[in-house]
Amino acid sequence: MKVPMTPKGYEQLQKKLEQLKKVERPSVIAAIAEAAAHGDLSENAEYSAAKEKQAFVEGKILEIGGKLANAEVIDTSTVSNEKVVFGATVHLLAIETDEKKKYTLVGQDEADLSNGQISVQSPVGRALISHRVGDFVEVNTPVKTVEYEILKIEFE
Repeated sequence: MKVPMTPKGYEQLQKKLEQLKKVERPSVIAAIAEAAAHGDLSENAEYSAAKEKQAFVEGKILEIGGKLANAEVIDTSTVSNEKVVFGATVHLLAIETDEKKKYTLVGQDEADLSNGQISVQSPVGRALISHRVGDFVEVNTPVKTVEYEILKIEFE
């Protein structure tokens, strides 16, 4: 199954994979060799910890490699800003509180609420898709229902 991803998100995953392969993996291998040089492996806590870390690093390499293999990189530079689609940055006004918000719709692995990046699969993301500037959108969250007005759609 293809996973939508922005070019920036894809690039960040590639850098993380490179970091794991070129820095983390060799570091763990060196730690295993050093711990093994200390003798009896059955009672060697350093060796056991290094082997656990190796398993974690190899697991992350496989996980990120799989995400990159299944990524569908979507270039938003040619997309019209008439309606909300994947990759759009949407400026909203919360009707009840008059609070302005700005969200960029990204893939699930790129979501970072603290930076205003939300997954297209999130309740807000799903509610915004296909709407236009001036539309009022109701977002049903587990806590409450919030109504937003779409003020602006842009692609950064």
